[in-house]
Amino acid sequence: MTFSTPSHPRSIRSLWLHRGLGARLLWPLSQLYGALQGWSARRQRRHQQSAGVPVIVVGNVIAGGAGKTPVTQAVVAHLQRQGWQPGIVSRGYGRQTTDCRRALPDSPAHEVGDEPALLARTTGAPVFVAARRIDAVRALRARYPQVNVIVSDDGLQHLALGRDIELCVFNDEGIGNGWLLPAGPLREPWPRSVTATLYAGAPPHPLGHAPAFALERRLASTAYNGRSECIELARLAGQRVEAIAAVARPAAFFAMLAAQGITPAATQALPDHDDFRHFTRRLGQESPLVCTEKDATKLWRTHPEAWAVPLQLHLPAAFWALLDARLAACRASLVH
Repeated sequence: MTFSTPSHPRSIRSLWLHRGLGARLLWPLSQLYGALQGWSARRQRRHQQSAGVPVIVVGNVIAGGAGKTPVTQAVVAHLQRQGWQPGIVSRGYGRQTTDCRRALPDSPAHEVGDEPALLARTTGAPVFVAARRIDAVRALRARYPQVNVIVSDDGLQHLALGRDIELCVFNDEGIGNGWLLPAGPLREPWPRSVTATLYAGAPPHPLGHAPAFALERRLASTAYNGRSECIELARLAGQRVEAIAAVARPAAFFAMLAAQGITPAATQALPDHDDFRHFTRRLGQESPLVCTEKDATKLWRTHPEAWAVPLQLHLPAAFWALLDARLAACRASLVH
């Protein structure tokens, strides 16, 4: 069971950081949520199904964005360099369809979800979406039998899909006030057993017993648009740039632009996964428009001139060594 909304307003996120009056008033509901979440977890474990190949789940325990998709991109790229044939599965959050289907690089976000479309465009790996991730796994492996490892973008609480490796990602807000939804940001109690914890900023407290690794995020030096054009990000410094972001933490994107010497003359922070149907520019068409890579597919439908800036992620060598060792153990157990 999960508790989610299309976006979490700043007031709610602020409430989740402290155990103030608002959070205390919601605390009884969080106890009910916790009981239902626990029941759902036990039921899913009883009916858990194997993918037949190693499964890596990249997820989080907090509501809202924690940076799972960039980690998924980095993990898939690493697997490809190591000679694996990865496939990606996702629920396809925000899509208007309900079936199991493949996400292609040019798939409309309303059909597959914006993050699966981004993953298909940037990784080259096959991506399938379904409400039941095991359905996505089966469809993917039937179409691509050479796939020998599955990476699930999100799904830490979707226990119906068996998994071998769990990566839990945190942003710099950690676990907030440490309470379950709706009194706090937690989808399930923390700490919990995972293979590794990845965090931006300070490590979450409590940290838990799993190995923990700091991750660094920065914007790429080159942006691209819907016309297959590229530009050095440094060329936008000093110009009247308009920036748009429909992600969980748009302020973080604007701050990273500033760190690259780009201070937008206008910014628009839209709800996470917004479809941009009501988006209008605040500056003239002659001003550069900059967006996140996740938003590009939707925004390019009407503004192909928008520059999408990829997010680059760095993880320490010790993390990759741990991942490789766990995968080697999985491969050996499947052989025997």
